[in-house]
Amino acid sequence: MNDEIMSVIGGQVFGVWFLIGAALVFWMQAGFAMVEAGFTRAKNAGNILMKNLMDFCIGTVVFILIGFGLLLGEDLCGFIGKPGFDIFTSYATFDWSNFVFNLVFCATTATIVSGAMAERTKFLSYCIYSGIISALIYPIEAHWIWGGGFLAQMGFHDFAGSCAIHMVGGISALIGAKILGPRIGKFVTDKSGKITKVNAFPGHNLPIGALGVFILWLGWYGFNGAACTTVEQLGSVFVTTTIAPAIATVVCMIFTWIKYGKPDVSMCLNASLAGLVAITAPCDVTDAFGAIVIGAVAGLLVCFGVWFLDYVLRIDDPVGAVAVHCLNGIWGTLAVGLFATNTAPGYSIANAEGTEIVGLFYGGGFELLGIQLFGFVAVALWTAVTITVAFFLIKALFGLRVTEEEEIIGLDATEHGLPSAYAGFAISDMSATMDINDNTDLGDSNYDTATEFKKDAAIPVVASSTETDANGVPIFNTGMHKVTIIAKLAKFDSLKKAMNDLGVTGMTVTQVMGCGIQKGAGEFYRGVEMDTTLLPKIKVEVVVSKIPVADVIEAAKRALYTGHIGDGKIFVYNVLKVVKVRTGEEDYAAMQDVE
Repeated sequence: MNDEIMSVIGGQVFGVWFLIGAALVFWMQAGFAMVEAGFTRAKNAGNILMKNLMDFCIGTVVFILIGFGLLLGEDLCGFIGKPGFDIFTSYATFDWSNFVFNLVFCATTATIVSGAMAERTKFLSYCIYSGIISALIYPIEAHWIWGGGFLAQMGFHDFAGSCAIHMVGGISALIGAKILGPRIGKFVTDKSGKITKVNAFPGHNLPIGALGVFILWLGWYGFNGAACTTVEQLGSVFVTTTIAPAIATVVCMIFTWIKYGKPDVSMCLNASLAGLVAITAPCDVTDAFGAIVIGAVAGLLVCFGVWFLDYVLRIDDPVGAVAVHCLNGIWGTLAVGLFATNTAPGYSIANAEGTEIVGLFYGGGFELLGIQLFGFVAVALWTAVTITVAFFLIKALFGLRVTEEEEIIGLDATEHGLPSAYAGFAISDMSATMDINDNTDLGDSNYDTATEFKKDAAIPVVASSTETDANGVPIFNTGMHKVTIIAKLAKFDSLKKAMNDLGVTGMTVTQVMGCGIQKGAGEFYRGVEMDTTLLPKIKVEVVVSKIPVADVIEAAKRALYTGHIGDGKIFVYNVLKVVKVRTGEEDYAAMQDVE
C-alpha cells in the first residue's frame, strides 16, 4: 500500500515538475531576446524584442490550429500526426500539459533564426516565416522523433532537442542568412567584387547579452530535465547539463586567449550556449566523462563555426546562431551514438527489435551511431528543402530584406516608429521617425539635375575667409582648410564612403544635437505624439591640404543631398598652423599622411 501511495505521489510531483519545466523553457524566450539584442546594434533592439515576442505569440496561434496535431496526433505512416481539434472538441480530456510543453519547445525553434537574420529582415516577412516553421516544418520532423514516427521506431534518440529543435533552427538560420545577404558594411570588396576584409560589428550591450546567457542556462535545466520521471534521472541530467557548458566555456576561453592574445567575452558567452546545445540530445544517456568531451568539442566547434561563416561561407550571422545551434545541434545528435551508456539512470535506448544498444565508445559498435547519423540526415534534408522553399516564396511575394536606407537608419525607427529602445539614454536619429515638413521640399531629390540654388539651399556652405572674388564668393587660399560637415546620422555611412573615395582618411566624428526648421509631425508612442525640436546630427571634421577643398565640398553635398532644406550644412575654415607631434613636422608637411 505504501509503495502504491508513494508511486501516486511521485507521479503527481513529476507532473507538476513537467509544467514547471515548461515554464522555464518559456522563460528562455527572454534569454534569447537579451542575447540577440545585446549582440546587435542599439538601433535594432526594439525590433529584436518584437520578433522574439511574436515568435511565441504567432507560434501559439498556429500550434493550436495545426502544429500540435501534426506533432502528437495519431501516427500516419510514420510521417505525420493526424491533425485534429481536440483542444476545442474534447477539452475535458485534452492533454493540456503535453500541449504547453511542446508549444514552448516549438517557439524556441523559431526564435533561433531571429539572431542570424537580425538587423536587415522585414518584420512582416519574419512573422510569416515564424508561422510556417511553427505550423509545419518543426511539428512534422518532431513527430518523427517524439510522436511515434519512423525515427522513433528505429531507435533514434534526441532527449530534449539537439536535432529536433537546435539543428533545425540552426539550418533555417544558415539558409535564411544566406538568402538575405550580409549587413551593409560587413564585408569589404574590391573593384572585382572579391571580399578583401571582414568587418566586426560589436554588440551594443554585452551586459544584456550576458544576462541572456544566464537566463538561458537556467531555463535549460527545464529544457533538458522536464521530461525526467525519477529523481535519479533528473539529478543525472542536471549534472551533465552543468558540466558540458562549463567545459565548453573554459575551452573556448583558453583557445581565444591563445589565438587572439586575450580571452574573448562574447565568444565565451556563445560557447556556454554551444555546450548546452550539444548536451541536449545525450543529456539523459551519457555520464560525466561523456559530458566533458561533448562540452570540450562544443567549445572549439563554436569558434570554428564563427570563423567558417565569416571567412569561408561569407555569411553574416550577427549573434553566432549557426555556430551555436546548427553545428552543435549536429554534434549533440551524433554524440549520442558515441557516448550513450546504460549506466545512466533510466537508460532506455533500443533498436527496432527492442534490443538495448549503447554508444561506440562504450562497446556498442556503430549501430546507434548509424541510426543517429541517418536521423540527422533525414531531418537536415527536410529542414533545408522546406525552409528554402518558404524563404524564396516569402521573398517573391513580400520581399525579405528592408531597403538600404531602412537598414542604415535602423529597424526600430523604420519598422516600428520607435526612435530608440533607449529613449533618454542614447542619441538616435529622430528625424527618421518624423514626417518631412512639406515646406522644406525643394522639388528635386536628384543631385545631378538639381540647380545650384537648390543644392546650396539644402546644404549651405559657410566660409570663414573674408576674401571674396568678384561675385562675393569666399576664396580659400591658405593651402590648409578645416571642413566641418553637419548631417543626419543616417547619412554618415554615405558621407564616410564619399570622403574615403576622395582620399580623405583622417576624420573626427562627433554626435551632436541641433535644431532647425525641419521640425515635423512625430510618430506616436503609446498613443501620444512625440514632438522633437532638437534633432540628433553627426558632425564630421576633416583637415585637407593636398585635396582641393572644393572637391571635399562637392563630394559631401552629393552624399548628403535629398532635395530638402536641412540636409546638412558645411563650414570651411582656414587653418593657420598644423604640427605633427610625433615628428615635429609643420603645416603642409604635417598633413601628408592624414589624407
